[in-house]
Amino acid sequence: MKVQYLHPFLESASFVIQQVCQVSIARGELEMQEWTFREGHTWLRIGMTGHVQGEVFFGIQDDLALRIVSAMMGGYPIQEMDDMGKSAISELGNMISGNASTILSNQGIVIDITPPHFLLQADLQQMTGTALTAPLDLQDMGRMEIQLVVAE
Repeated sequence: MKVQYLHPFLESASFVIQQVCQVSIARGELEMQEWTFREGHTWLRIGMTGHVQGEVFFGIQDDLALRIVSAMMGGYPIQEMDDMGKSAISELGNMISGNASTILSNQGIVIDITPPHFLLQADLQQMTGTALTAPLDLQDMGRMEIQLVVAE
């Protein structure tokens, strides 16, 4: 059942990132696993309320996150994740989640999303729960992971 909630996020992420970065995207295999913190990743959390209660986590390899921010800024090279970069990645998460909530709404599943929360390492080490997860490979740029934790 949770798969029907994850697919709109994967579809939306593929569409939005293709538009922003001009790359093709390949989806990896879906897995059910304990939510895991991965070092070397930039993490965003977006809460969901409504017909579905839970959270969506976007884990983006750090170097990929910098490349995405660069693409969002018109190709300007980005060397570190500063406040502007965090804002850009948060907006990417907002765009993906907003599109996914529209897709879900068209399926009769109404959700509201919270503003993106850029997570720090201390926040991540306290996260728990079983997540439905799937990676997205962005051509030769790197990998992004989407993890969905839905309250039962």
